Amino acid sequence: MQRDDTMIKSVRYLLLAMLVLLPATVLAGPSGQALSFTCAGCHGTDGSSAGPSMPAIAGMDPEVFIDAMQDYKMDLRNATIMNRIAKGYSDEQIKDMAWFFASQRLYLKPQVFNAALAARGAELHKKHCEKCHENGGRASDAGTLAGQWMPYLEYTMDDFLNGKREWPRKMKRKVDAAIADEGQESIPALINYYGSQH
Repeated sequence: MQRDDTMIKSVRYLLLAMLVLLPATVLAGPSGQALSFTCAGCHGTDGSSAGPSMPAIAGMDPEVFIDAMQDYKMDLRNATIMNRIAKGYSDEQIKDMAWFFASQRLYLKPQVFNAALAARGAELHKKHCEKCHENGGRASDAGTLAGQWMPYLEYTMDDFLNGKREWPRKMKRKVDAAIADEGQESIPALINYYGSQH
C-alpha cells in the first residue's frame, strides 16, 4: 500500500512539474535554426547563398546581422523585399537567427572573375580596406566580402554610390581614396578581387 502511495505522489509531482514547465516551453517559440528555414530560399541552406544577387550570411558576425535586420525593419536600408520580411520578426527572434547564422560554416562557390582586375583589387584592398575588412575581406564585424557573389557586391556598391544606402563609418572616405587612386575601375577591381576569394 505504501508503495502505491509513493507511486501516486511521484506521478502527481511529475504532472505538476510538467504543468509548470509547459508554459515556458510554449513561450520559448521557434529556435534560431527553425526561424532560419524561412531564409533558405534566398540565402541558401544554413546561409551559404547559391544565387548571385543574394549575400551569403553564414558565419556572419551576429551584430552585423542584427544591425542589418534592424535597418531593414526601420526602412533605413534599400531593399526589394527584406524590409517587409524583417518586420515579421521580433528583436529576440532576430537575435536568435543572428547567433544561428554566426555558428554556420560559410561554403563559397568559385566565380568567373577578371584576373587582371582582381590583382589590382588586391592592391586596393590592401591599401584602403584591409584595416576594417581583415584577412582579405573574410567574415568579421565589418561584414563578409571575400567570396560574396559579384553581382550582389555590384548592387550593394551601387546603392552606396547613389545614396540609396547610408555609408558605414569611414567607408566613404576609403572608397573615395580608392577611386582617386584607380579611377572608375577601382570598384570593379575590388569586386573582382573579393569574387576571386573562395
